Amino acid sequence: MTADDFEALVTEVLDALPDEMVEGLDNVVFLVEDEHPDEDLLGIYEGVAITDRGQYGFGELPDRIMVYRLPHLATSETLDDLRAEVRTTLVHEIAHFYGIDDEQLHELGWA
Repeated sequence: MTADDFEALVTEVLDALPDEMVEGLDNVVFLVEDEHPDEDLLGIYEGVAITDRGQYGFGELPDRIMVYRLPHLATSETLDDLRAEVRTTLVHEIAHFYGIDDEQLHELGWA
């Protein structure tokens, strides 16, 4: 799958997430890259969770949610598998924005 096609799929999956999950995402950008330079990751949240913020909103750069194309393609055999894995990754990283840690995500089945 080309980078453009994968980015379109990520956008499609993101648009299909429930409104209550995404409407609170303030100052967050979603980016697609081929792979993380140092680790084998499907995605990563880079920012300060809303539960850890003090004074915020005075010129900070946006938080970033990165989705990595090549690891997703390597773990998915079908297009439906790929969509499901991208959805899981997006939900997982959005949860970090809301202050939900990996332990809680494991308990909820999103890790």
